[in-house]
Amino acid sequence: MDALDLARWQFGVTTVYHFLFVPLTIGLGIFVAGLQTAWHRTGQYRYLTLTKFFGKLFLINFAMGVVTGIVQEFQFGMNWSEYSTFVGDVFGAPLALEALLAFFLESTFLGLWIFGWERLPKRIHLACIWAAAIGSNLSAYFILAANAWMKHPVGYEVVGGRARMTDLWAVLTNSTALAQVPHVIAAAFVVAGGFVIAVSGYRILRERRLAADRGATVPLTRAARGRVSGTADPAMWRTSLRAALVMTAIAGAVVAGSGDMSGQLLSEQQPMKLAAAEGLRHDEKGAPFSPLPGLEVPKVLSLLAAHDPNAEVQGIDDIQRRYESRFGPGDYQPNLPVVFWSFRVMVGFGLTTVGLSVLGLWATRRRRGTPEWFARVCLLALPLPTLAMVAGWLLSEIGRQPWTVQGELLTAASVSPGVALSEVAISLAIFTVLYGVLALAEAKLLVRHIKAGPEPVGPSPGPDLPDDAGAEAAPLVPTLMY
Repeated sequence: MDALDLARWQFGVTTVYHFLFVPLTIGLGIFVAGLQTAWHRTGQYRYLTLTKFFGKLFLINFAMGVVTGIVQEFQFGMNWSEYSTFVGDVFGAPLALEALLAFFLESTFLGLWIFGWERLPKRIHLACIWAAAIGSNLSAYFILAANAWMKHPVGYEVVGGRARMTDLWAVLTNSTALAQVPHVIAAAFVVAGGFVIAVSGYRILRERRLAADRGATVPLTRAARGRVSGTADPAMWRTSLRAALVMTAIAGAVVAGSGDMSGQLLSEQQPMKLAAAEGLRHDEKGAPFSPLPGLEVPKVLSLLAAHDPNAEVQGIDDIQRRYESRFGPGDYQPNLPVVFWSFRVMVGFGLTTVGLSVLGLWATRRRRGTPEWFARVCLLALPLPTLAMVAGWLLSEIGRQPWTVQGELLTAASVSPGVALSEVAISLAIFTVLYGVLALAEAKLLVRHIKAGPEPVGPSPGPDLPDDAGAEAAPLVPTLMY
């Protein structure tokens, strides 16, 4: 094992860890903004309670994402100086836009939202959370545009061994970026939706268990209200659950559509990644798709790659020969088992999550509460979309190997030449221990907040009052979330 291997491990470990927080931040910010909008429009206290509850979870995750994201930039200078030298002139513009425009927008208005409760007018305060949520999505766009350039470099020229940007607009509207951005952001909404589904299912089970311990029965209808475990409205968990189910189902459809676009681009721009994801060894017309090894569905891969069941799809061995003749001797194949199974984990777990959301919309279609069996199934929505998202990242990044910039810069030529194996090993060990501690700290914070539940923020309507009764009965109890 040499410094390159450890540098790749370090970047992979830190990036996967950071990537656990990014999609949840992107999706949960919009979800919290939607809840606050519902409270602003209806005046129902359940929406305010949910806004503050999920808002705190959002902030815990956001803080951890910022801390872990900083490490990524340090690694470019420490372990990947040759890569930084080559791409620096191109990456400078989109990353500057991400920091100076998107991140400042996000962090500034998030601060106003945190400290603006009962200080800012309701409309201004609502606008702050929307500005922060939009900023996080803009930040994702600029970063994904830079990442897409590595897979399909455009709008540049190589001068003196460095890529120099000639067209910023071409970089920001790269065809790969236009397919990748909706795919990743929609997947982030699936992850956030799964998180809310799991938390809502857990709270439903917990409220019923606590009520049973008191010898009572948790009201299952929207007409029956009361305080259980400090919440202003027990039925509000059905509200958050239904909202998350809708968000997950819609986002899942966008993921599928944008994934189809990405598949067609792969056949043109990164044929080796497509062949590795399918395990196709040779060029083949009417290529089959293999859901599992030994099981083939005729012509489906050609249909996915080109919308033509008889189209030719390039195979691993034939692409290898073409690359050797074009770029010189070398191994141009990625880690085939990792790419093959990452694709199946991504699709399988992603489809399962979307299927769970559709099942949930059916199971909760009537206003009789959430069936206990489905509340238990909801807990699966926490790991499945996250694992699917991580598998998708592995497919995207490992499938590009051995290139850091497709067709221009090999990974072996990207590492810092002056970094010794021992230095990378020490930094890898430090980051691993540090990230382990941070993971335990965040898990403890999230679990503690989820178990404690939300604080009541307003009056609880009686059992015979309509849903919005109490919204006009008394002013909002002054309660600060932080």
